Amino acid sequence: MSTGRVTQGRALGALLLSALALSALGLGGCSTSIADLPLGGTPAEAPPRPKEAGTYLPVNERPPDREEAVIDPAERARIARELIAARERQASAVGAKDNKDVKDVKDVKDAKDPAAK
Repeated sequence: MSTGRVTQGRALGALLLSALALSALGLGGCSTSIADLPLGGTPAEAPPRPKEAGTYLPVNERPPDREEAVIDPAERARIARELIAARERQASAVGAKDNKDVKDVKDVKDAKDPAAK
């Protein structure tokens, strides 16, 4: 007669066997590409896959030199002058605003405390 109890050895063996089966399924899933499966595959409007696998990009090769300069030196100097002028205009506008804010704060303090004058 069986009492319905499983020995520890059998329980451990079943646990190891199920862990092995799950890991085999998981690793097997990593080896196939979903796009290559016949059921799902790629959409009908997708371009066909190339026959050869892509090659690695040439990491150590430099691109060829340009035939013309990216920007000529005169144009570069003009742009630099414009940027410097814009920076100075913004700095003076911010400085004037800051000075006005400080003056407004002083005026408010003076209005609240007439004895401070």
